[in-house]
Amino acid sequence: MTRVVDEIIAARIERNDVVLALGGGVVGDLAGFAAAVVRRACARAGADDASGAGRFLGRRQDRINSPRGKNLIGAFHQPSLVVADCGVLDSLPPRTFNAGYAEVAKIGLIQDAEFFACWKRTGGRWRRVGPSGTRRWRSRAGPRPDRGSRRDEQGVRALLNSRAHLWHALEAAAGYSDRLLHGEAVSIGMVLAHEFSAKLGLAPPEDATRVAAHLAEVGLPTRIGQIAGAPLGAEELMQLMAQDKKVARGKLTFILTRGIGKAFVARDVSPTTVGEFLEEKV
Repeated sequence: MTRVVDEIIAARIERNDVVLALGGGVVGDLAGFAAAVVRRACARAGADDASGAGRFLGRRQDRINSPRGKNLIGAFHQPSLVVADCGVLDSLPPRTFNAGYAEVAKIGLIQDAEFFACWKRTGGRWRRVGPSGTRRWRSRAGPRPDRGSRRDEQGVRALLNSRAHLWHALEAAAGYSDRLLHGEAVSIGMVLAHEFSAKLGLAPPEDATRVAAHLAEVGLPTRIGQIAGAPLGAEELMQLMAQDKKVARGKLTFILTRGIGKAFVARDVSPTTVGEFLEEKV
């Protein structure tokens, strides 16, 4: 980040100039944060920007990871322009492409059971949907909250960051490395959230089974034990969750579910219960 900021200043980029980000989430966050802080905000444009919470809402979140937790450093900086070329997806290696699909599945699991069911019916053939299919992802996957509403921090944005405590902790424990791609962490986090909800008696156990089976079928990991490298411990994950940016007054915020497409925000989950659940899963 320091190098990027220094290069922008050295190039004499002015406040009304544009910082162009060519890439997905990491590139967009890096460029967006730099644009937000250099000369107290340049304009920013994004190409093939990752679709998700901040991208479709009134404000764009540009987040930088810390060794102590994910997305703990950042700024709100809405891009001036976002360009999406679905054909670029064809250039991705299978593992990266699959990781992107986890974000698509997440939309259905949070708020659109029909959308999830549609992709589930494709089974292992889903990767061959072609450009029209990938365009359908983007047209269906964008939420429609009130643009610019700060109240949405507790609404659609919170839901789109669903299972964040679980998958952000997994990413941090894996060192933000290729041991675990972001979408792979999302996949494991979604399965854990459905299993945890079932354990609490909130959701049907068969929904958790359906979610895990589909994500595994398309080539995504669904268990903590599938993460490469040293095994992750429940205590380590709990410590990382305590550092999450969504912690308020020391209490964890969880997105739980009453079934596929029925996610909700929960702020009264016992840390002891979470710890016991993770002990079963590591």
